[in-house]
Amino acid sequence: MSGRPFRIGLIQLSAGYDKDTVVATHEHKVREAAGRGAQVVCLQELFDLPYFCKVNDTDHFDLAEPIPGPTVERMQALAEELGIAMVVPIFERRASGVYHNSAVVVDADGSVLGVYRKMHIPDDPFYYEKYYFTPGEIYRRGTGAAETGFRAFDTRFGRIGVLICWDQWYPEGARITALMGAQALFYPTAIGWHPSEKEELGAQQVDAWRTVQRGHAIANGVYVAAVNRVGFEAESGTDGIEFFGHSFVCDPFGRVIAEAGTGPTVLTADVDPARIEDTRRNWPFLRDRRIDAYGPILSRWLA
Repeated sequence: MSGRPFRIGLIQLSAGYDKDTVVATHEHKVREAAGRGAQVVCLQELFDLPYFCKVNDTDHFDLAEPIPGPTVERMQALAEELGIAMVVPIFERRASGVYHNSAVVVDADGSVLGVYRKMHIPDDPFYYEKYYFTPGEIYRRGTGAAETGFRAFDTRFGRIGVLICWDQWYPEGARITALMGAQALFYPTAIGWHPSEKEELGAQQVDAWRTVQRGHAIANGVYVAAVNRVGFEAESGTDGIEFFGHSFVCDPFGRVIAEAGTGPTVLTADVDPARIEDTRRNWPFLRDRRIDAYGPILSRWLA
C-alpha cells in the first residue's frame, strides 16, 4: 500500500455539562498531541458532552448542534492552526426531529472532508441511544444520495475510516471501510461499566471490547485506533456508568502498539502503510474472499 507513515493521536478524557471548559481542555490536549508529532487526532464519542443517553429526556435534544456549528468551527480553526487532521465526534442536529451521533472529519487546512453518522444504534440499560439518534443512511454510489453510510476520507496525511462505538462490534462496517482503502479505522467510543457488574464482569468486558477490535485489524490488515472516555457519570435515578478508558492502537497484525489506562491520557502511535502491505501479502485474507458466496449475509436470519 502506497503512502508515507503518519502519526495519530487519541485524546482520552472525562466530560461534563460545562461545554466551554470541556472543549478548552480538549483543545489543550490536542495541542499536546500535535506537539508530540500527531498528524491525525481523534476525539472520543460525543467529546464535548457528558454521555446523556443514560436516560430519556427531551431536554437533552437541546445539546445538539448543526454541522457546521460552533464546536466544529472551533475545531476547524484549531486543525488549521496546527496543520493537523481531526476526527470530531458530536451530537448533530441535522433537521427538526432528526439527530445523529456523528463524527466530522476535518483536514489540515481546516476544511470539512465529510461526516460519518453512526450506523449501529444500541438500546441497552443506560445506553438508550435509539431515543436520540437516527442511524446513518446507506450510501449508494452513483445514485446522487447523500454521502453517508460507511466511508473513507483522504486527509493530507493518509486515508482513514471512522466508525463510532457500537459499530465496533460489527465486522461488516470494518470490512467495508477497509475495502474503501482506509489505512486506519478510528472508533471514538463511550463505553463503561455498570457499577453492579464491574466486580464480576469488568475485566472480561474490557477484554472482549479490545479483542473484537483487534480482530478487525487482523481480518482486514489495517490499523485500528479506539478512543474511549473516562470518569464516572450519573443521571438522576440511575447508578451511573464508570467509563473505563483503555484507549489503544493496534497494527495490522493485531499487536497493541499503544494503550492507555483508566485516567486522562494523550496517546500517540505511528501508522505505516508499508506494514499494511507486508501483512496483506503474508495473510491475504482480502484476496481469498468468496464474494460470490456472501449474498445470504444480507438476510436478518438464516434458519
